[in-house]
Amino acid sequence: MPLFGNSFSPKKTPPRKWASLSNLHFLDRSTREVELGLEYGTPSMNLAGQSLKFENGQWVAESGSFMGDRRELQRLRKRNQQLEEENNLLRLKVDILLDMLSETTAESHLMEKELEELKQHSRRRK
Repeated sequence: MPLFGNSFSPKKTPPRKWASLSNLHFLDRSTREVELGLEYGTPSMNLAGQSLKFENGQWVAESGSFMGDRRELQRLRKRNQQLEEENNLLRLKVDILLDMLSETTAESHLMEKELEELKQHSRRRK
């Protein structure tokens, strides 16, 4: 005999009457989009005073919003190119310095080895 008995038996839920009382599911897709507002259009945003819209997988400036900053855009492109050239020069300098460091380290190890051999040779003579 169970402690609490078998009194727990959930009631069966009654079957549903109709899936939806709305007649919108009888409409075709285009009518539903108009009725339910599923046509969103292209996404757009305003960022730092510039209006951008999303077209073909990229954010594009809307016409007329970038015309006033043409000089600023050219200045930024020129500065970007200067920084890229400076970055390339610095990378080249780092590569050269690493080569010089590895060469100096190799020479140092060779000298240490020769010095150790000379010490051992002088100890044998004594």
